[in-house]
Amino acid sequence: MSETYCEHCGNALGEVGHEACRLALRMEPPRYCADCRRRMIVQVTPTGWTARCVEHGALTSTLS
Repeated sequence: MSETYCEHCGNALGEVGHEACRLALRMEPPRYCADCRRRMIVQVTPTGWTARCVEHGALTSTLS
C-alpha cells in the first residue's frame, strides 16, 4: 500500500498534527504532491491557481 502525504507540509498523513495544514489548504494551493511527496510547481492567478507535479500532472482551482 502506498503512503499518502500532506499537500501542505509534505509529511506522511499517518502522522498526527495536520489540522493546521488542512486549515492552510483552504486558503492556499497545495505545495507537495499527495502521491509522491514531490514539491509542486504552483502558479497563482487572480482567478485561481494551478499546482503541477512533474510525475502526476496538474491540479487546478478557480475562484467563484
